[in-house]
Amino acid sequence: MTNERETRTGAVYAQVREEIFDGTLEPGRRLRLVEMATRFSVSQAVIREALTRLAAQGLVVAVPQQGFHVVTLSLADLEELTEARVEIECAALRLSIRRGDLAWEAGVVAAHHHLAATRPLPEGGGKADAAWFGVHERFHQSLLAGCANTRLLGVALSLRDAATIYRRWSVPIGHDYDRDVAGEHRALLNATVARDADLASDLLAQHIDRTSQALRASAERGSVK
Repeated sequence: MTNERETRTGAVYAQVREEIFDGTLEPGRRLRLVEMATRFSVSQAVIREALTRLAAQGLVVAVPQQGFHVVTLSLADLEELTEARVEIECAALRLSIRRGDLAWEAGVVAAHHHLAATRPLPEGGGKADAAWFGVHERFHQSLLAGCANTRLLGVALSLRDAATIYRRWSVPIGHDYDRDVAGEHRALLNATVARDADLASDLLAQHIDRTSQALRASAERGSVK
């Protein structure tokens, strides 16, 4: 019985997590236990466990006496996180370009090849293929992996994890439909392989900041606090 409950909790957790990321469950949305239990045909206890797991990841907020709701993104937090990521990821990329060997370079090329061959983000506001985000993350991790500094790499990857929801919401919430993401990645790859640290770090900084630009505009429309 315990395993069955854990399975149901995991299924609800995965579905709600994806619906938060793709914007189906928008920022600040109230998550009512009774409604969700009916929708998923599970007990309220299962729903509560799934939402508690999501709260631990910062995707859901639990308010005493009020229940759960989807996190409302903080523009101030986004600005601080963007600044930190630009500083740390660009530093790690510069070290990767300086220290990375041929095996690292081949790994970057292979990761980009996989990314380029994966179904891209849809144009005009359709939902993205969730698999793309995993491949995208592996490409960015490969860029930083040659830095030969485990502490710096750990901080960079931790910041990237914290920014996951911002990246995922840049299209459904930020409505950034005109972005040439493939072109940005291709230019970043070319600068990295050419060992042009100045250009590569500039391109990475612009790439990171583009997500913030979309959500800043969204803040003006009242979608982000």
